[in-house]
Amino acid sequence: MRIGIPYGRDRIGIAVPEENLVDVIRSEAPEHGRTESEIVLTALKNPVASSRLGVLARGKRSAAVLASDITRPCPTYKFLPPIIDELEEAGIHEITVIFGLGIHRGQTPEERMKLAGEYAARKARRLIDSDEGGRILIGQTLRKTPVEICAEALRADLLIATGNIEYHYFAGYSGGAKAAVPGICSRRTIQANHSLMLDERAVTGNYADNPVRQDIEEAGRMVGIDFLFNIIVDDEKRIIAAVSGEAGQAYQKGMAMYEAFFKREIHEQADIVITSPGGFPKDMNLYQAQKALENVKGVVKEDGEVILVASCEEGYGEKTFEQWMADARNYERLSARIREEFVLGGHKAVAVSKLLSQRRVLLYSCFSREETERLGFVKIDRLQPCLDERIRRSPGIRIVIVPSGRFVQYQQ
Repeated sequence: MRIGIPYGRDRIGIAVPEENLVDVIRSEAPEHGRTESEIVLTALKNPVASSRLGVLARGKRSAAVLASDITRPCPTYKFLPPIIDELEEAGIHEITVIFGLGIHRGQTPEERMKLAGEYAARKARRLIDSDEGGRILIGQTLRKTPVEICAEALRADLLIATGNIEYHYFAGYSGGAKAAVPGICSRRTIQANHSLMLDERAVTGNYADNPVRQDIEEAGRMVGIDFLFNIIVDDEKRIIAAVSGEAGQAYQKGMAMYEAFFKREIHEQADIVITSPGGFPKDMNLYQAQKALENVKGVVKEDGEVILVASCEEGYGEKTFEQWMADARNYERLSARIREEFVLGGHKAVAVSKLLSQRRVLLYSCFSREETERLGFVKIDRLQPCLDERIRRSPGIRIVIVPSGRFVQYQQ
């Protein structure tokens, strides 16, 4: 069987004999026959526990729309036009689109234009990154996270949070109030929130008692999100579902929809799992690509291998992460270090190191052989010959392929 694995902006085709293939796990798009535009408009017209956006906008002068940055697989340009149209019809013409950087790199004007799309870029007053204009401390959560938020968002009369819902390896899920925290807040806020990931409940797919996620929810209420619009995308980054309305209740509905599409039961662990983060932008650096490993690690046997196909064309993606990855081969040292003092960026190196201590991970990427092996991965130069050699050595080997590993969570 021939399968395409996303890699950067392209795909790499691999052939796997049927007798070796356990499964190819993709998202299950709903069979509703609606276009992406119809899905977006239906969600906007039927908000959860809220009036329509246009009703909320009446009498307001300005609006800020929180949007995902270049590292997120969120096609913001597909849904910004109807959101902006509804705001303008209600009389708001002062609209600012704020891209939530978190601790990611700043974006070029061209990248912001591409993310927003031509129509929204023309209509909006400004397209800015969340690190522009300073931040304001608005309080502290019950878990002692100082909430420092982009001042531009706080100045708007109406605050709209957008994004996409998918699994997150310690926040449980992306989307929802995550557009605000960590999206548009300071590094200090992010570090305090992310330090809660050391709790054993901070895992993929856990919402109710996940301290990281519940801290985000509390911070989101403090920020005052007036309206939420979230989408769900498939392996091809097409919108397959959307939800809008009151931030908390709309998000709950969105998570339930996501679970129906992407949660999988596994009945047989594999000798080899081949996965990718889903191509660009999720594989643009190792900092982002790591999430696919977290989601598929339960599928592979303890003595098995994970093959990660990720371009990493921008290298590590975060300076502190790069520095901590120098110790990736020594999980005990990194684990002790992060518990002694939580350092943002170092947290992800600890996650990678932990996985490398439990599984053998092969990496097909732009990293050199020397760099790959220094990190504790095994370098693959050519994907198909590597796979063929493993099948030749063990003819009965069992293989699972997950083209977009960031999407799927497994339960036994």
